[in-house]
Amino acid sequence: MSPSDTSTSPNSMTPGKKLEGLVAAAITPMTPDGQINLSVIRQYVDYLVREQNVKNIFVNGTTGEGLSLSIQERKQLAEEWVRQGKDKLDHVIIHVGALSLPESQDLARHAAAIGASGIAVIAPFFFKPTNKDELVAFLQKVASEAPGVPFYYYHIPPLTGVKIRVEELLDGIREQIPTFQGVKFSDTDLLDLAQCINKNGSEQFAFLYGVDEQLLGALAVGVNGAVGSTYNYLGRKTKLMLQAFAKPDLALAQKYQFLIGEFLNFVIKLGFGVAQTKAVMTFVSGIPMGPPRPPLVNASEEFIAKAKAKLDSIVWPNSD
Repeated sequence: MSPSDTSTSPNSMTPGKKLEGLVAAAITPMTPDGQINLSVIRQYVDYLVREQNVKNIFVNGTTGEGLSLSIQERKQLAEEWVRQGKDKLDHVIIHVGALSLPESQDLARHAAAIGASGIAVIAPFFFKPTNKDELVAFLQKVASEAPGVPFYYYHIPPLTGVKIRVEELLDGIREQIPTFQGVKFSDTDLLDLAQCINKNGSEQFAFLYGVDEQLLGALAVGVNGAVGSTYNYLGRKTKLMLQAFAKPDLALAQKYQFLIGEFLNFVIKLGFGVAQTKAVMTFVSGIPMGPPRPPLVNASEEFIAKAKAKLDSIVWPNSD
């Protein structure tokens, strides 16, 4: 199977369609007592497509609290997103990274079996790979369990502590991982990102940026799209920024980036993480996202009131 194919499964998303544009980092809805809440995933899919114009999803990643979930919970969520996304979403990418190689391989096999359109893996972060060869060997052992599924490396050194440069990682990677398709690049090192794109443009890799408040800078060096939590509730606004950049109308693109940044700068100062993202998504979408899983704690009522007031106060450009 060629790396450009996206899936062999009959119930996959859109076969052959390249992963690009916006990818929402899926929040994991939970009940008030902290169990995963599969019952709202259908409503969540419809909201993303209709209200945010986002048709790609990244499941069980950082925003989805993937590493706080059991393997069984991760499988149930993956199944529900693929089921509800059928004929509605273009791509459902399942993050299958874990500290345990056998668990990661199990999740990769499961994602392939249910028809996911891609899998992604972070670097192990307790016992860490210390160089490129160790990291590639781990990734290869996971990717080989899903030989018909596009594979993405999820680079997030602020959380993993694994700072192996992606430019180095990509050198010859298709020889070891034939299904390698791209990178979710969640770091602020735009030099590394730019060199990745400069050296690997002919490979048709997907370079998806993961720092939402700096997306315009990443677009300028050539990323194909972005994976982020804000696209759950600011997807439509960010799409307008992408369209402005493509025109090109840099002044309008900057205006959108500055306003998105104004909101994020405000909430980051208040303390902004997964719990607060769940709270914002709940008040914007009306879909109950529930609490985070411990050790994270619920967003405060004060945070919710201030964040809502700030978002409501932003005057977006006329998008006619």
